[in-house]
Amino acid sequence: MNRIKLYISIFFIGTFSISAFSQIPEFDKLEMLYSQQHYKLVYRKANNLLDVPDYDFSMLPIYYKSISLFQICQNERYLSKHPSALLEAKKLFTEVKKSGDGKKIFQAHENEIAFLKNDLLAWSEELRRSENKETFDQLQLIMKDLFDFVPNIDNQGQVKEVANKTYKATGVIRNDLANYAMTFIGTPYLWAGTDPKGFDCSGFTGYVLKEFKVNTQRRAVDMQKECIEVKQKNAQKGDLVFFDNGSGISHVGMIISEKDQPLVMIHSSSSKGVIITELDKSEYWLNRIHSFGTYIK
Repeated sequence: MNRIKLYISIFFIGTFSISAFSQIPEFDKLEMLYSQQHYKLVYRKANNLLDVPDYDFSMLPIYYKSISLFQICQNERYLSKHPSALLEAKKLFTEVKKSGDGKKIFQAHENEIAFLKNDLLAWSEELRRSENKETFDQLQLIMKDLFDFVPNIDNQGQVKEVANKTYKATGVIRNDLANYAMTFIGTPYLWAGTDPKGFDCSGFTGYVLKEFKVNTQRRAVDMQKECIEVKQKNAQKGDLVFFDNGSGISHVGMIISEKDQPLVMIHSSSSKGVIITELDKSEYWLNRIHSFGTYIK
């Protein structure tokens, strides 16, 4: 009788492990909270699960502890208090990558990891611009060691490129801004780039606005503070849209669509340079919208 119970237990555990990615409420909760950018909460909950032997069969708690820590590290204040946190995140991610279930986890969470890579690329840009060489160099090694296999988000169907097309004018200045911005489609991305040889995100929007006698702050976060806030429903051509990856303003684009129409922006993406993106068709960008602003009075 005991032998039968043992066989049943072994069968149950094996079946449980195979379906673990989708049938454990605690794991589903981690995924949901991570998608909502509650990174510190995900980190704590994943850490707590690691103390419960019942979950030792899966690497998912380690996976979520790692990717949430990568996001948390982008907070300058947190990283200054926890200088080894970035290396800890790397160590955890490497542990998952080398495990037997690593490939399955990465396949099941492909978009999640692609989003993380995009956030880390944006952070890397900010580090370079602020001349934080130590953290920048550390992050470059991590990206090379861990994320080379991860496709760029623009190749995942999350950001759709749109053919260069004309939008009905709402005003001479706004229309001219949008048309001028679109002449740079295809310009390569360049860290700290501020001219047509190559742009980063704020370098591109700043360059376009400067052509119309509008001088802006250099960083996206400073642009957001400087410009006039606009409600999303009122956003229109020439206005700026700012994005937050959970650790502060990390990207900026320029709206080129009409007011009351689906939002379309032009921006310098870290993987494809200056492109056009329909926001309502991009899970990545739509979920990270922070605010809208304008320099046009």
